[in-house]
Amino acid sequence: MPTYVYRCGDCEETIEAMQRFSDRPLRKHKECGGPLTKVLQAAGVVFKGSGYYSTDSRTPDTATES
Repeated sequence: MPTYVYRCGDCEETIEAMQRFSDRPLRKHKECGGPLTKVLQAAGVVFKGSGYYSTDSRTPDTATES
């Protein structure tokens, strides 16, 4: 399920929402009631956590070798 980022027009808080492609976009911020707009992301996939970069899985000995 994709993660979408929204920004509130009143309090300028940024929120993330996991939604299906068929779900309607969020329109109202639950906290303050302000209007939400979808923020365009550069990538369709967001990797969070460790293990996604080549430097994460290397040991210190192999990281310095060419």
